Amino acid sequence: MDKKILSRDGTSLAYRSTGRGPAVVLISGAMSTGATVAPLAGPLARRFQVVVYDRRGRGGSGDTAPYAVEREVEDLAALIEAAGGEAALYGVSSGGALALRAAASGLPVRRVAVYEVPFAMSEEDAAERARYTERLTEALGQDRRGDAVELFLRLTGLAEAVIQGARQSPMWADMEALAPSLAHDDAVMGDGRPPRERLASLTVPVLALAGGESPAWMREAARAVAQAAPEGTYRVLEGQTHVVDPNVLAPVLAEFFAG
Repeated sequence: MDKKILSRDGTSLAYRSTGRGPAVVLISGAMSTGATVAPLAGPLARRFQVVVYDRRGRGGSGDTAPYAVEREVEDLAALIEAAGGEAALYGVSSGGALALRAAASGLPVRRVAVYEVPFAMSEEDAAERARYTERLTEALGQDRRGDAVELFLRLTGLAEAVIQGARQSPMWADMEALAPSLAHDDAVMGDGRPPRERLASLTVPVLALAGGESPAWMREAARAVAQAAPEGTYRVLEGQTHVVDPNVLAPVLAEFFAG
């Protein structure tokens, strides 16, 4: 990231802008920085001004306590203003929940695309999310960052052997550095269920995407978003998983954002 901007509360945000045309802001999910969504910027920059940023508490961006989801919405407001005063949003996973929240808050957003926002689609899943929130809060409150990362990886469905292998890998230190931001994503997800009332208030087109090779509940969650939004569209990208190929995704986003 080669630029800095201040959010309303004084938090410094690191970002990069490439391309020319209508602005598009890319929003990463949990345990990630702007670098995760940056591969989308190249193909989209042929038609759009693409803004990639590090969400507060990660990468080159700062953080200011106490955290509130509203501060992340203000971060997007600052980035949109810097990009010309209006933008489309793309968010992946919990970053998609933030994109939907920002659009519903009244920011100058013209379109929103989200990929596999992990909303709970059953009471059992919602209860699991509640237990995760409780244990995550305890772990981070005691600065047990490794335990916090493990909790998140278990929530995503990774096998215990894979998690323990990750803990021994060189990337673990970077994951622990991002651990405090897990609380941010947990807050963005609310109680874990699709926020149907908020989605129903959206006044802009919404594209909810999921991968054909992802678990069925991911597609159910994407369909729920599209059905709740007044101008919602649901689409499956065949052959894709939660780690979506940017070369498959970019043309779909470009078509939607061109509107």
